[in-house]
Amino acid sequence: LRVVKFRRTGESSRSDEDAISGEHEVQIEGVRTELEAVELEDGAAVPKEFANPTDDTFMVEDAVEAIGFGKFQWKLSVITGLAWASNYAMEMMILSILAPQLHCEWRLPSWQVALLTSVVFVGMMSSSTLWGNISDQYGRKTGLKISVLWTLYYGILSGFAPVYSWILVLRGLVGFGIGGVPQSVTLYAEFLPMKARAKCILLIEVFWALGTVFEVLLAVLVMPTLGWRWLLILSALPLLLFAVLCFWLPESARYDVLSGNQEKAIATLKRIATENGAPMPLGKLIISRQEDRGKMRDLFTPHFRWTTLLLWFIWFSNAFSYYGLVLLTTEFFQAGDVCSISSKRKAVKAKCSLTCEYLTEEDYTDLLWTTLSEFPGVLVTLWIIDRIGRKKTMALSFLVFSFCSLLLFLCVGRNVLTVLLFIARAFISGGFQAAYVYTPEVYPTATRALGLGSCSGMARVGALITPFIAQVMLESSVYLTLAVYSGCCLLAAVASCFLPIETKGRGLQESSHREWGQEMVGRGSHSPGVTRSDSGSQE
Repeated sequence: LRVVKFRRTGESSRSDEDAISGEHEVQIEGVRTELEAVELEDGAAVPKEFANPTDDTFMVEDAVEAIGFGKFQWKLSVITGLAWASNYAMEMMILSILAPQLHCEWRLPSWQVALLTSVVFVGMMSSSTLWGNISDQYGRKTGLKISVLWTLYYGILSGFAPVYSWILVLRGLVGFGIGGVPQSVTLYAEFLPMKARAKCILLIEVFWALGTVFEVLLAVLVMPTLGWRWLLILSALPLLLFAVLCFWLPESARYDVLSGNQEKAIATLKRIATENGAPMPLGKLIISRQEDRGKMRDLFTPHFRWTTLLLWFIWFSNAFSYYGLVLLTTEFFQAGDVCSISSKRKAVKAKCSLTCEYLTEEDYTDLLWTTLSEFPGVLVTLWIIDRIGRKKTMALSFLVFSFCSLLLFLCVGRNVLTVLLFIARAFISGGFQAAYVYTPEVYPTATRALGLGSCSGMARVGALITPFIAQVMLESSVYLTLAVYSGCCLLAAVASCFLPIETKGRGLQESSHREWGQEMVGRGSHSPGVTRSDSGSQE
């Protein structure tokens, strides 16, 4: 059994003699101590009983767990939340405000209005994997900073677009930058201890809701007087604040170790320990095997092939259902109930395609109420994710959404309709956040950003397709539309159950050359006869 010693950051370590004389053997009943090997520089190994007993080693995971959650993580939570609110939620919420305004002001036909939304998702889809590759190759902080500055630049330029073609291109470039926002979750997760990781990532959803609420309130103040151009410019300004705060962000210590930059990783860990007032493990930081990072083929190794394919479908279903529900909510509320929506649609068809209506105060109020439904979804997911696990949480979220979609087949009144839509959106948003927890946990450091980026890209495919279901197919059959969403989520629930790996209670995997979860052997439970050597592998 390896004894891990700690010291306060800034204190000098004891001498070898003091360390030996002060070291006590710890006996734990039922745990069999085995010889541990110390790997030498030439590749040879000697039994640890013949090695210097003070030559302890630790991994980044050891340090993160020892330092724990403190002042540094609180600051990081606020900064990550700011990225989520300003670079993601606000820019996405603009779509529902900008489209009807330009529809009226520039007299755009319906397909051009729809294209304003689709082009943002095209940009996100095309860039998500690229940002993940950049983050794995050059660092999480580097990829995040470039994507934020990119979005800030083109977001401000959008406010000066003279004609439709210009704003179409500029909003597509904004979407290209937004595709890098999920990398903030990768950086965030790699600094969180195991017990706090799920709760903290889920609470990022609160910043999403706050960002959308802020955007609606900003639109209420700006749109009647200054217009949509100033709304675009002012909405991009919070990104400037985040860009400045990015200089405070350290690079991920896990990434630094994997890329062979041991000194920088140690400096980062000591900085975190100092801010948290917590001890650092004594000994030498293990340098993980340097690997090729950000390679798509690594997502399809025998160990991760099924995980990647199932996660792609789960993320696709999440975005497909979430944004589909947002579009359906507007359609259902305008019709009054599900049963009368067909007749309403026929009446709309008879109108000129250029007929437009500006958003009213009541419309903005409905947008606020719809957004608020995500808060209970976060709370429910937060309560169950560490109790039943990540896989079952995602499966439950999909099942509840599917069930609510089937209940919409009934001719319910507006009040019941509102309740069903409220519950459905709460659970699908909670399931989306559960996927954001699971995905960074399941992939190793070498491919974590790429894995999350590719999943985010698949989500954008779902977001691209869903308008054709929620708006085009709805004109033909409301019941077929609901059946598509219900069936898709039912399949996603099955896919969640078939995921090969449950990440509940496990540490982040450092190397793809180790079996999954070995970094946490002995932490979550002490299995008889299992120890961890200095190289981090099981004996």
